[in-house]
Amino acid sequence: MTQPHEFDPQLLSEVAALPAMPGVYRYFDAEGGVLYVGKARNLKKRVTSYFQKNHGGTRIGLMVTRIVRMETTVVRSEAEALLLENNLIKTLHPRFNILFRDDKSYPYLKLTAAQIPERSPEKSAAQLPAVAFPRMAYYRGAIEKKHHYFGPYPSAWAVKESILLLQKVFRLRTCEDTVFNNRTRPCLLYQIKRCTAPCVGHISAEQYAMDTANAERFLRGQTQDIVTELESKMQYHAELLEFEQAAELRNQIAALSNILHQQSMEIGGDKDVDILAVKVHGGKACVNLAMVRGGRHLGDRPYFPSHVQDATDLAALDAELPEAMTAEAKPKAPKSVESLILEAFIAQHYIDVLVPPTLVCCAPVDKDLIRALSAQTGVRVSAIHQPREQRRIWLEMAQKNADLQLARLLAEQGSQQARTRALAEALELPTDKLDVLRIECFDISHTAGEATQASCVVFHDHKMQSAEYRRYNIDGITPGDDYAAMRQVLLRRYTKLAEAARNNEAKLPDLVLIDGGKGQVSMAREVFEELGLDLSLIAGVEKGEGRKVGLEELVFADGREKVYLGRDSAALMLIAQIRDEAHRFAITGMRARRAKVRVGGSKLEDIAGIGPKKRASLLQRFGGIRGVTSASAEDIASVEGISKELSEEIYRALH
Repeated sequence: MTQPHEFDPQLLSEVAALPAMPGVYRYFDAEGGVLYVGKARNLKKRVTSYFQKNHGGTRIGLMVTRIVRMETTVVRSEAEALLLENNLIKTLHPRFNILFRDDKSYPYLKLTAAQIPERSPEKSAAQLPAVAFPRMAYYRGAIEKKHHYFGPYPSAWAVKESILLLQKVFRLRTCEDTVFNNRTRPCLLYQIKRCTAPCVGHISAEQYAMDTANAERFLRGQTQDIVTELESKMQYHAELLEFEQAAELRNQIAALSNILHQQSMEIGGDKDVDILAVKVHGGKACVNLAMVRGGRHLGDRPYFPSHVQDATDLAALDAELPEAMTAEAKPKAPKSVESLILEAFIAQHYIDVLVPPTLVCCAPVDKDLIRALSAQTGVRVSAIHQPREQRRIWLEMAQKNADLQLARLLAEQGSQQARTRALAEALELPTDKLDVLRIECFDISHTAGEATQASCVVFHDHKMQSAEYRRYNIDGITPGDDYAAMRQVLLRRYTKLAEAARNNEAKLPDLVLIDGGKGQVSMAREVFEELGLDLSLIAGVEKGEGRKVGLEELVFADGREKVYLGRDSAALMLIAQIRDEAHRFAITGMRARRAKVRVGGSKLEDIAGIGPKKRASLLQRFGGIRGVTSASAEDIASVEGISKELSEEIYRALH
């Protein structure tokens, strides 16, 4: 074969020296960026195929000509290669792999483990601590082995809906342990028959444990067994003329039967299933994941991969030059785009998420991938293509949802791109590279000067880039001085960036939005002049008459006249979106910081003679509980309403 590109001899010698073993390879460009991550049963055959074929002007050819460096890792098995490959894809974000953005962790329903302490026979259930009675709660985060977790669920709503169902039938507690331990009478949930009030001893630990066990069985789909047992117990109590207990069980059976009746989908024997449907259109793709857990359909969640076309072209190369192909063998038929996307999703998604035993797929997936996934997770996984009966209905529903979600995405992206173009045209910014148009927006937030925070949010590629947001704690200024706060955040943001930009090591934003009018823009102008930056980058978003939405005007630092874009302007809609996001990000950060500063403020009210008003005066005077703690008794006494004796008592209590 003719070699289409002159590669570095060192690189070619590394390729020739590769072992015929399973492993993972990474390609890098001249700037150190990761081009592609792949796995292979035979590293030598797979990697050599990239450098021995003339790929012409295809995307594969573009990638291959940019390869200047290669890294490989030899592993023991294909399962190890699968795990390493997709961990690298998720962390390195290579240019030519199908990528699924890391979403927030999935929520779970958590049932805490019961911890019943030793107690004397005369000790009542009301005297037992909260840990003796398992609590159900919405949960995200690391899983502890001692507790029980059910899920994952596709959304927070699905978890909360399940908790509501369990409250109606099994009446388990949802209150925090601190609330439980301090109750002296039942709460409202007991009154509306959503809790059995274990906090005040209205149910024994043994009976509560039975309800907890039944709730776990319900979540696992063993509903018919529960109904049968409850009916048997109801009959037993009725025969003993214990009609109150029998009536309670009757009500529980009725609630459970009502819930089962509301589940409109027939489970058909399936307990835990994931249904995966793919839709590809307009250069975009959507994977719709529908979840069935414990025989109940919990909802759907869409995922939108990137680099679909690039990865499709690279997969075609693997089909033409498979590792096991002999000289006489015919090339395999290339996989469909849907199959490639499904395989990428399965490989990346189930690294961090529990995999169910059954995957119902809209397209065939590689059997080796499923075997490797089973070996990796310890769960015997089967992938079913062309399902029948109930599974077919599930798949058709998931496919319909994928169609709707992709149509929504394309409509939103079209609208957002139109807004970006409108803003670029209105401000006379370049319109030939709108995808790389970068806007940064700043806002200041505080409460009467306390816990001042500045936010910087970033917009590029036609969307907000939350991973690039930054918050800045503002200190060393007069409380409430927004101008000084703006000066500080701009200096901290752009001092190093300006120097890097002069050395062509970084790129400045195309537009810097300031949430404010002439005063804020003047301060930004001073900072940019000090740093030697272009003043035309700065625009302030000034409130209009009566601070009404849609009447905002743009104020410029370079002396241009104010611009009113118009209430219905697409450009103003984009500016408002970015400005509002900066405000949201700043105020949530400020509230979190203020809460952190005030942690321990309740200690003051534990001191005799300190009520809400004196507590507020102390916190406002010293900026929080830390300030009060570091103050001397004399300083504390200087606060209005605080006597010398009380100040000494406060000082002793805090130290």
